[in-house]
Amino acid sequence: MKRQRIIACVDMDAFFASVEQKTNPALRGLPIAVVGRGHRTVVTTSSYEARAEGVKTGMNVWQARKACPSLILVVGNNARYTHTCRVTRDIFLCYTPDVETYSIDEAFLDISGTHHLFGSPEAVGRGIKDDILRAFGIACTVGIGPNILMAKLASELGKPDGLLRIRPEETEQVLGPLGVNELWGIGGKTADKLALMGISTCGQLGHAPASLLRSRFGIRGEALKHMGQGICTRPVITEPPEPRSIGHSRTLAHDVFRPEDIRMNLLELSEMVGRRARQHGYQGRKVTLTLRYSDFTTLSRQAPLERPTDDTHQIYTTALAILSRMRLRMKIRLLGVCLSSLSPDYGQVPLIAQERRRKAMLKAMDSINERFGMGSITWGSYMHRHSRHGVISPGWKPHGAKYVDIR
Repeated sequence: MKRQRIIACVDMDAFFASVEQKTNPALRGLPIAVVGRGHRTVVTTSSYEARAEGVKTGMNVWQARKACPSLILVVGNNARYTHTCRVTRDIFLCYTPDVETYSIDEAFLDISGTHHLFGSPEAVGRGIKDDILRAFGIACTVGIGPNILMAKLASELGKPDGLLRIRPEETEQVLGPLGVNELWGIGGKTADKLALMGISTCGQLGHAPASLLRSRFGIRGEALKHMGQGICTRPVITEPPEPRSIGHSRTLAHDVFRPEDIRMNLLELSEMVGRRARQHGYQGRKVTLTLRYSDFTTLSRQAPLERPTDDTHQIYTTALAILSRMRLRMKIRLLGVCLSSLSPDYGQVPLIAQERRRKAMLKAMDSINERFGMGSITWGSYMHRHSRHGVISPGWKPHGAKYVDIR
């Protein structure tokens, strides 16, 4: 008899804001928004008190303050969040070896073969909630379902500080009246297209003819029908997948137009990309440059490399070559550099002496920065830059190529 899958989704409630309120008791019960340093920051998350006033993730500060005049802005502490993520992962591993850290504040656990050791799936959920509360004094919501899709839905329906299980026999009843946009993986644009077809609920989606959905959405149409029926075969991914690209982008403190300012930022971004590629053993054959003008128009241009590389200088010079072919029409507010078409670096020793020396230099720089912190040794072109306190990506992972060292 095939064992029934039981998946838990652990979602930290208002994660960054909860951590800040726990760290500073004076903030508890108050509307706060966690932001990055600088006047161009946006809200990364807000407390439930702020959410009740209309403050949402992604809002500009002026929008958030308009919605909630009493809003308190708190500059996020990335090191604190990554530490919490690592420790919560250790907690999850006490309940099952099959853990996927989906994002810095969310994880999927396959407890199909271990829940009986703790009494029941619900007992696992209660144990996790108690352990996290004991370790950090913050709340999380645990959703349990027969697959990742339903576990994720249960965690959303159970917020905040909840524990909700959706059993297989309850799937149709739960999904029937639920709007399609409530399902993980169906965004606003897809929901609008479905609405034009007369489909607004998961029940309607699940009963829609597969041929009709395929005619509108192609091969994805069948998957959408399965989602409406609560069917999902995606496993819990315990090992990080091979990355398709490694990139960094930055919203600049001030709009820039001078070539030297642009080059300085591109060099720093190229070093961040190259260092992470070297750290995780990848080389890439393609460089992408992304820029966003002050009017928010965003452009991306790519260029191939003659051979795979993880060398900061090659990434940087390729980004400059792309830039030289673009006629800038106004000041730039964001820059990004990405290395893609990745392949493993098998550690082949370069034949040319100059390349061997450069590889050794990069290895030495990486070793020093790894030991003493990013920027301990750096390129002279941006030595005068101040240290930055940016907003950590929600996709940060405690291991694999999505890991970025936070000190």
